[in-house]
Amino acid sequence: MAEITLLIDGMHCGACIRRVTQALSSAEGVSVSEVRLGAARISAPDATPPDAAIAALAKAGFAAHVEK
Repeated sequence: MAEITLLIDGMHCGACIRRVTQALSSAEGVSVSEVRLGAARISAPDATPPDAAIAALAKAGFAAHVEK
């Protein structure tokens, strides 16, 4: 499993954390390790790109990208 940190724009409160957690939990093959304001740490199989997680966040109204 690869550990990935996503930087997430537009988060500013506890409700945002809950929405992001729910969105990431709905992404296939993604396991949520931690969600905090502005970022989330997820685990995914090594061969799985974080695209599903980023798409789930976009659907929930949050822009995200992988921390480099």
